[in-house]
Amino acid sequence: MLERTVFESISHRHLVSVTPSVSVLQAVWVMTADNGGSVLVIDRAGVLQGILTEHDLLTRVLAKGLSPQATPVSAVMTRCPHTVEPEVKVAQAVLMMMEHGIGYLPVVSAASRILGVFSGRDALPREIGDAVSLAEFNEQVNDALA
Repeated sequence: MLERTVFESISHRHLVSVTPSVSVLQAVWVMTADNGGSVLVIDRAGVLQGILTEHDLLTRVLAKGLSPQATPVSAVMTRCPHTVEPEVKVAQAVLMMMEHGIGYLPVVSAASRILGVFSGRDALPREIGDAVSLAEFNEQVNDALA
């Protein structure tokens, strides 16, 4: 079986996004309507500014007692998120997510076109296992070189 790319595996082919100035509450409404766990933050020129995730909401809004109605997304989003190109294999993307402790990767073309968001839910169990094996191999190589 050929290994899938992140673009082949993303479940949402449409972009779910907000502008940086909208409130956190408005962004949550967008995420909820899409039944997703993240929303891209894109400026009016179409440039990716960040991503707002469930984790951001917990750690940067709720845990700090910020008002979702009064707080703009730009104040709590993850700026300059890690991204992947559409040709990246799923196992490699899962490994990147594991290494950086993130749950979502915007998929961006070489021409900076935003194509969607890859999440751990988009990976098959076999690909997650491949990523774990790759992480273990990398750790062994690093230990041998140290």
